[in-house]
This record gives sequence, C-alpha cells and structure tokens, in this order.
Amino acid sequence: MTNLFGHSIPSSLLSLFALEAAASLGAFYLILLWGIPEGAALSHVQLLAIAALFTACTSLAGGATGLYSPRCWLRANRVAASAVLAGIAFIVVGEFLFPEMNAASGASLSLWAQAGFVGAFVAAVISSRLLFAAAARRGMLNGRVVLVGSDPSPMPQRLPPAVATVLHAGSTLDAELTPERLRTLRASTVVVRDPCELAVTTRVRLAAANVRVMSEAEWLECCSAEVDIASLPTGWLAGLDQRHEGMLEAGVRRALDVTLSLALLLFTLPILILAAIAIKLDSPGPVFYRQERVGKDGRIFTLFKFRSMRQDAEVAGAPVWAQKGDSRVTRTGRFLRLTRIDEIPQVFNVLLGHMAFVGPRPERPGFVEDLALQIPHYEARHVVKPGITGWAQVNYPYGASVEDARRKLAFDLYYVKRRSLFLDLLIIISTVRVVLFQEGSR
Repeated sequence: MTNLFGHSIPSSLLSLFALEAAASLGAFYLILLWGIPEGAALSHVQLLAIAALFTACTSLAGGATGLYSPRCWLRANRVAASAVLAGIAFIVVGEFLFPEMNAASGASLSLWAQAGFVGAFVAAVISSRLLFAAAARRGMLNGRVVLVGSDPSPMPQRLPPAVATVLHAGSTLDAELTPERLRTLRASTVVVRDPCELAVTTRVRLAAANVRVMSEAEWLECCSAEVDIASLPTGWLAGLDQRHEGMLEAGVRRALDVTLSLALLLFTLPILILAAIAIKLDSPGPVFYRQERVGKDGRIFTLFKFRSMRQDAEVAGAPVWAQKGDSRVTRTGRFLRLTRIDEIPQVFNVLLGHMAFVGPRPERPGFVEDLALQIPHYEARHVVKPGITGWAQVNYPYGASVEDARRKLAFDLYYVKRRSLFLDLLIIISTVRVVLFQEGSR
C-alpha cells in the first residue's frame, strides 16, 4: 500500500496508472508530430505540453469511469465509457481551449488525429491491463505480507496483498522474523494484532531492513478503505489533526465548495428547469422537498432536494427508510433518483454553508437518535460538514437498515480520520462513476 496525503492506495493500481499515463503520453506526442501539418509554429516543448494535457484528460476519464477502481479495473464497459469521455475531452480541449493557437500556427488537428488519440488511449489501457492481469495471476502485485496470529480468510477483497506466510505468536516469534527470511519470502510488511507484542530489538531490526510493522486494525483499514468501528478506542477523535483544520485549508476547501456548486448549478440549469416542470406535471405538491437534517456538531438545518415521492409519503410524520422499488416514489422521482438529479438542489445548502461538497451524508434527526444508540461512534461523523457526495456514497450502495448504516459509518469515519483535499478530489471523480453507472441508486 502507498500512502498519499493520508489515503492508502494499492501500490499496484498506482503502478497501473503510471504505466498507462506514460504510454498515453508517448503515443499522444507521436500522434501530434504526425497529425500537425508541416510548418506549424509549435516547438517540441509545446507539443509535449499538449500531450501532457491530453494525458491528464484521459486519466480523469479513466478515474471517472472506474478504470482504477479495485472492483472494476478490468471491465470492458468501463474501458468503452472512458474512451467516449476521453474523446469528448479531446474535442473540448483541442477546439475550445486552443482556438488562438490553432488559428495562429495552423496546428489544428485532423479528425484522423483525434481518432488516433482515442485509439492510442484504448490500446494503452488494454495492453497495460493485460500485463496487469498476468502479473496478478502470478502473485506479483502489491507487497507480500506476513500475518502474525491472524486468519487470512477474512482478508479484504480489494486487491489484497499476497500473504507470504502465517506465523503463530509465541516465544520463537522474534527469532522467526528475521530480515533474511522476509527477503526470501519477498515480504515487505509484518501484520501483528499489537506491534507491542514484538520485542523492541525486533522492531528496530525490521525498520532498518525497510520492513513495515502494522497492527491488524491498521492493515485492514488500509486495504479496505474503511474503519473497524469495534476497534476504535474511546476518545480517538481527540488526537486527529483533521479536527483542527487550518485557516488556509479551510479557506481553500470553502472556495472549492462555492466554485463547484456554482459550476454545477450553471451547467445543469436547463436540466433543473425540465425536472421542475416534470415534477409539477407528474404529481400534486411542491417542486422542492424541504427536510430537517443533522449537520456539523449536531446542528439542525433544512435540506433542499427535488421532491421524488408523493406528497403524503410520510403521513404519520415518522421517518421511514426508502426501500428498493418503493411505491411512494413517483414516475418522475424514479428517474430523478436513478440519475441523482434530485440531489442537485443541495448546492444551495453548500452555498449557505450548511454543507460541503464532500462529506458524510446528512441524516434526519430521528434516524440519528436511533442509530447513535445502536452503533458506537455514530455521532463522530458530525465533526465535519455533511456533503452532497462522500466516501461512503461512492463505496457503498444506498443504505436502508441499521446494518447498512453501520457499514457506511465505517467508510465515513475513514474519511473523518484521513480527510484531505486529495481525498476530496478522488471522491468527486468517483462520484461521476457512481452517476454514470447508477451505482447504489434507489
């Protein structure tokens, strides 16, 4: 596992990303050399910069379609979707961002050159993933680990590291964990229930050999990208640096929230108008649905959404979980939920400061009271602002039970522990995947 700004990413997926980016960059540069007419006033540095910009577009397209998700990195439909997005990006970048360059230098790209970009990207993706799959079958991906006193059967399924061996805790453990043996096993990590079980001399010896010693809870958290709620000690929040957000980071995050919200509002304005008209024609009642939700530090605020259910969905007034195929959902509401259009009015809550663009999903006060009594550390998710999208929303389907809430809390607390602008960016990119492929909608 590789730690990037506090977030753990499988090293193999980072290698795959770097391999594809390098292959795409080289192919794009060669296509630019071939596709731009002779006499165009563009230097090799400018061509390389354009190729790098196109590579960034393909990387974003791959991330937005799940090409670097451990669960679907080898799916053909994701490769096809990323190729379509990349093709659109090439047209936008080539025709709209460089109009002056095209006119001044005569460096406009032919249709064949743009098609070549898409073909080169697809070729880079397919070839690198075939190599990746072959390496996975040979057990060459991710660092091998030595488990101490653990059962490998409940290992996470998100491209888990290969288990080199399992050792039993005991008096001979320190003698067995030698750098020589670990080199023979090609193991770079030792996982033990409590690192204090190892002698200080053993830990120093392993550190000198660049072998990482991790607790079982920490290792599972890194591999699964969620927190083991049962292992969290009382008062764990007090030691988190993320709680004490600096003024600069808070200002940058707020600026991004406002910018993204305004951009989303302006970009989807025609869709919002059509959605409002469809809601009024489909069923009686208001266009917008206002509901009390719990925000940061437990403060109550009014959430805005497009109404997707009948006006009498909760006659008794008590909160009710939305079920799959819920009969209370209108015809228009079903479409709005599948496409997540019903969530867009929450940008007004972001602009008002009640929510952030990224954060745990805000829940209703009645649900929060019940869940806090049944799930340990549930209220810890309220130390940050709730968000339109979040780590739990992009990793777990819609929750409609206490057990679902428990699983989603594991992802929410992972976000609370490792919150960063980098993780926010990953969540925003992953949200495109969730919307495109209607993951977890109900």
